[in-house]
Order: sequence, then structure tokens, then C-alpha cells
Amino acid sequence: MSEAMEPDHLVAKLRFRHLRLLKEVQGRGSLRAAALALNLTQPALSKALTEIEAAFGFPLFARAARGLTPTAQGEVVLRGATLLLEQLTHVRSEAITADRFVAHVRIGAPPFVAQVYLPDVISKLVLREMPVRVKLIEERVPFLIRALQQGELDALITTFPQQMLASDANAFEYANLFEVSFAVVAASTHPLVRSRRTDWARLAREPWVMPAEGSMGRKLIEQCFTHAGVPAPLPVIESTSPTTSVQLIAAGLGIGIVPDVTLLHHGAWQAGAVKQVKVAPAPLSSTVALIYRQGPANPQVALLKEALRL
Repeated sequence: MSEAMEPDHLVAKLRFRHLRLLKEVQGRGSLRAAALALNLTQPALSKALTEIEAAFGFPLFARAARGLTPTAQGEVVLRGATLLLEQLTHVRSEAITADRFVAHVRIGAPPFVAQVYLPDVISKLVLREMPVRVKLIEERVPFLIRALQQGELDALITTFPQQMLASDANAFEYANLFEVSFAVVAASTHPLVRSRRTDWARLAREPWVMPAEGSMGRKLIEQCFTHAGVPAPLPVIESTSPTTSVQLIAAGLGIGIVPDVTLLHHGAWQAGAVKQVKVAPAPLSSTVALIYRQGPANPQVALLKEALRL
């Protein structure tokens, strides 16, 4: 291994300010714009960038008339820089509250998992003798994956998005937790709830309440229609919360697909305001998993695994 690739050499040569410099160059796309943002002269920034690349032993940016773009190796270094900068902020936050909390765990989950499954898990963390401080982010899965990659979250508890993780298969660990099924539902007064069975071509003619475009829930619905050879309809309403979707469906504003765990805990289902529509083929089930970054052992993930009894 050459000196430029030795970890000790990188530790000796690099500083956290160099990581910020790399992020500014990436974000601004030019030395001139990055130098202005960093309050440096362009020659000083150019020299610093050259020194950083020399420390790594390979170019991080391709130079062109239109500016700088990361090389393939540079993309990897920049992802690491983003992660390290975020972790530094997180370490400071943990240190400030170390006298009151044993750790600060940042969890990402889609709303249906957060609302139905996580309260019991989080209670095990915050009710410890020395409590764990928890930050819960409820968002769409693509957003959560990016936040995990960038070090803004310690772990996800979510439907396992295999297609989203395919390009970063070696960057994540995951542990399956449970299977979740999905049901097509409509207001109890809807004619389809009395049908013995319907098909996706018939459902395509109905007004739909769907999750936002690009979300895992939306992809699931679109896959159901695709597998049946039917174009997916455009929704009349988009809602990011399955709980809200059930309320809209109960009001007779459309039909939808929601996780069975959401239904079982929803007042509209318990009161009979919404009912299941029997459709063939049935919607596919999905796996809810714990997903976290590979690498050195993360004590926050260990605490979360303990609460999950993994």
C-alpha cells in the first residue's frame, strides 16, 4: 500500500475543514464559487484541493471548462465526507446531553411503521434507567435512504426497498423484522365491498386515494396494476399518511391500498366505516426490516437492536 493510501497518512494530512471544502466544491461546481463561499482566494482553494487529492492519491474532481465534477473515486470520498461531517455534529449533540441521556438514536420510518409499530420500541429506549434520546423522522422511503447514506440517521425501520438498495448493496446491513400485508379498502357503503371478488381492471375505473408519487406505497399500487396488465390510474387524492388515507376513504372520496397493521389500529376500520375489497390477484406483501450502514459497530444501532430484541 502506498503512503498516500495509508490511513495514518490521511489522518495526518486531512482536517475536517478539508471535508467542508470538498463539499463546497461539489455543491458549487467551480473553484471560484466555492472560494467565495469559503472566504478564500481561488489560488488558495486550488492549492488546498491539490493537496487533498495528493493525500488520497487520486483525483477527486474532473476539471473542464464548465467547472468541476466528481470522479467515480471522488463520489465515494464525498459520500464519506458528508457522513463524517454529519457524525461530527451528532457527536457534539450527544456530548451536550451526556449527563441526561446514554445516547441519541436517530430512527427513520414511513408513517405506518412509525405510528403502529414504533411506539412500543421507542418506549423501551426512553424508559430505561438511563434513558435514550430518540429522534424519529417519518418520511417517504427514498428520502430516508438518502438520510441514512448521509449520516443523518442511525437506522431505518421500513419496508425493505431492495430496488433502492441494489446499487449500494455493500453499504448496508439489514435484519428482517416482520411481514406486512396490504388490503384494498373502500367506504362500507361502496358497492365493491359486497362483491365476492373483483379484478384490477374494474378497480382502475374507480377514484383512488394514493401515496405520493415515487413512494414505496405508490410503487406497490402501480405494480399491482402492472402485474394485472392494466395501466395504473391517476389518483384523485394523494396523501403521505396511510392513517389519513383511511379517513379519506371512509369519507367516500376514493378507494385505496393500506397496510393491514394500519387498518387493525384505525378507528374507521374498527367502527366498520371502511371495509376490504376482495381482489384477485391480492396485493403483494412486503418485509419490514431494520436497515443500517455497514462499517464500525454503531452503539446507537446496538441500543435499537436491543429494543427490537434482535
